[in-house]
Amino acid sequence: MQTLKEIACGQTVTVKKLSGDGPVKRRIMDMGITKGITIYVRKVAPLGDPIEVTVRGYELSLRKVDAEMIEVE
Repeated sequence: MQTLKEIACGQTVTVKKLSGDGPVKRRIMDMGITKGITIYVRKVAPLGDPIEVTVRGYELSLRKVDAEMIEVE
């Protein structure tokens, strides 16, 4: 199992599964991150937080805590 947090800059991955409970999972899904969607990792801040990604044609910044809940392949 690999999470979005572990993906290197410049890679494209596909969302396999979202973990986390209720409101947090709902917020991630509201941002457009759902199962089967591709995510391109654009930038990772020097200390690893936040992670900048491109999802569904728009740019998004995610905290490490949130990125850890997104399983990818």
